[in-house]
Amino acid sequence: MSEIDPFDEIVANETDRDPDLAVIEAGSRTLRTQGGAPSTDVPARPEDPEVDKALREVEAELATRWGETKLEPSVSRIAALMDVLGEPQRTYPSIHITGTNGKTSTARMIEALLSAFDLRTGRYTSPHVQSVTERISLDGAPISAERFIETYQDIKPYVEMIDGQQEFRLSFFEVLTGMAYAAFADAPVDVAVVEVGMGGTWDATNVIDGDVAVVTPIDLDHTDRLGETPGAIAGEKSGIIKQDATVILAQQPVDAAQVLLKKAVEVDATVAREGLEFGVVARQVAVGGQQVTLRGLGGEYDEVYLPLHGAHQAHNAAVALAAVEAFFGVGAQRAQPLSMDTVRKAFAAVSSPGRLEVVRRSPTVVLDAAHNPAGARVIAEAVGEAFDFSRLIGVVGASGDKNVRGLLEAFEPIFMEVVVTQNSSHRAMDADELAAIAVEVFGEDRVQVEPRLPDALEAAITLAEEDGEFAGGGVLVTGSVITVGEARLLLGRR
Repeated sequence: MSEIDPFDEIVANETDRDPDLAVIEAGSRTLRTQGGAPSTDVPARPEDPEVDKALREVEAELATRWGETKLEPSVSRIAALMDVLGEPQRTYPSIHITGTNGKTSTARMIEALLSAFDLRTGRYTSPHVQSVTERISLDGAPISAERFIETYQDIKPYVEMIDGQQEFRLSFFEVLTGMAYAAFADAPVDVAVVEVGMGGTWDATNVIDGDVAVVTPIDLDHTDRLGETPGAIAGEKSGIIKQDATVILAQQPVDAAQVLLKKAVEVDATVAREGLEFGVVARQVAVGGQQVTLRGLGGEYDEVYLPLHGAHQAHNAAVALAAVEAFFGVGAQRAQPLSMDTVRKAFAAVSSPGRLEVVRRSPTVVLDAAHNPAGARVIAEAVGEAFDFSRLIGVVGASGDKNVRGLLEAFEPIFMEVVVTQNSSHRAMDADELAAIAVEVFGEDRVQVEPRLPDALEAAITLAEEDGEFAGGGVLVTGSVITVGEARLLLGRR
């Protein structure tokens, strides 16, 4: 009788739980010791068995609710919850972020800048890479498991009250949003940095009135819910632009920009546009990232080291800087720029797990959560700039509701071969179905199918090593945040 893989065994034993949560549990229990010291960005399971049990109970309860892909476009339920909680989201100013790509990295940069200026921050982002507690951060770090559990227990009676009054129960994302806003008020924070889940107008986060509204680049994603053109999608995302706010616009397609500017005029919002009022002046590749010069609303900031790869991250940095300047009134109430030294210190400390993150060497394995064609094109360009791979193998596990063909076509020029797989999520595209599309894009000789992610990683690493240890082979794991999170657990940090 063959030996049972402990990873598979643990997942099999968790059949009563959400599959995403089960694999996270399995990965952390079997591989926690492989990666050295845990990252504060991505927490491991609690070491205390009682805390771990309590957290798993909360996760299981949350998993009984509508997932993030099942939506009833309304803020009525979350508004009702906020009302019975005493409107916690009104007790602090906020910066609200929407867009198609770059939201989480931009949120992390904004958080780092605000923290460097001695403000206590709360950050709410989604989805998570490995642990659900990542979504709610205080002072730059995910809240503890104990605090996550306590926050859930505090609001649970009110959640159940609203469940009984509404046609539909509060969703997974709505409950987490309520938890975040309550945790921020309880802390209390000086400012909240909030990333929308999807869209803007009817997103659960949109019960706040952001002092600053940030719109990262808009492209085609979630077209079945948001619209089939950038302009239509911008119409939904413009819902976060509130009366008298300041709007920070990243570079946008023309039709999207027109919609966003029209909404800003309607609500008397002040607009700052990348490429006009602020932007990237210069950038060059540096060890572990890049050196950039940014033009902000208050002047130029030079010799800024950003430990993230790719032109897109430089643009995210410009957007983040402008957002923080706007929050502090730079360019409006005050003429002076922010402290140069503080800005440099903040950007130098930025991290963004699962975004061109190197998790292993010899061969180099890079993780990136690109999951749509626009994101994939940006990452393909960034990989070519930041890494000198002579042979790059792709590991792709995607969700079935995404434009998978477009994603694969964007990566085709940089992947010598691709190993297609699937993650543990119920949303994952079947590996054979994904392979059929990959064969059409890459040709049969360049496609390998490994339905189990551990096998896919092993196969890709073997392919990357074919020409020898020093031949410049590498692996890029991509296609989904869940795929990246699971791969991160399997590989650990080297």
